[in-house]
Amino acid sequence: MYRFLLSRQWVILTLVALLLIPTMIRLGIWQMHRYEERHARNQLVADALGARPVAVEKLTAPGHTVTTKERYRTVTAVGRFDTGHEVVVRRRVNSDEEVGFHVLTPFVLADGKVLLVNRGWIPSDGPSQTAFPKIPAPPSGRITVTGRLMPDETTEASGIKNLKGLPDRQVMLINSEQEARRLDARVLGGYIVQTTPEPKGDTPELIGKPGEENAPLNYAYALQWWLFAAGVPLGWVILARREARDRAAAQQKPAEAQAEPAGV
Repeated sequence: MYRFLLSRQWVILTLVALLLIPTMIRLGIWQMHRYEERHARNQLVADALGARPVAVEKLTAPGHTVTTKERYRTVTAVGRFDTGHEVVVRRRVNSDEEVGFHVLTPFVLADGKVLLVNRGWIPSDGPSQTAFPKIPAPPSGRITVTGRLMPDETTEASGIKNLKGLPDRQVMLINSEQEARRLDARVLGGYIVQTTPEPKGDTPELIGKPGEENAPLNYAYALQWWLFAAGVPLGWVILARREARDRAAAQQKPAEAQAEPAGV
């Protein structure tokens, strides 16, 4: 009854099914690993954002590389903004995907060390982004700033090329080593994304908190692949039984046709 399973068509179909099952299982395992990675990153971000603010020099120093656990930690610093050495970071977008600049202002601490502060996003004055934009001044004098600690930007991590020959006071990446050479100063590793004080007139536009990665989506994809893997042998059995039933019915019809005259 099931000799048709040895036919070329069914041998190929069976081999394809046998290949699909482990492939789908492996894809499900990969999606589960992605879920675990994203869940872990979300937890790190949540823990960092929820941690008590600390003085910036407790977490970073000149030459320090900001670690994954230190990233997004809320830090405070007391000093003054040095707008004379302010630069803008090219090709940055805001929440509405508009292209403009990030404003990077050195913040001089009491001991002379410098903290790089990303004060937020501003639009460009024109489509070419070659002219230095008008930037609202930060508060003057000795103040306290608060922000989220971030690691130095690199081409490897961001995918942004660190172009040469840029217009005056424009950079592509926020990098403390690069800024230390430009300023000839002791610059703390990494930089902060300013959260307070809030700018007057909402300009520069403060950068929002990092969004949460959609880890449950990967979990759902993993279950989906495993359901597909379980469905392959079930589908194979259903197709085989249907084929056997159709073949049996096709064989039965000629027998019935031959039996009718004898019964008349």
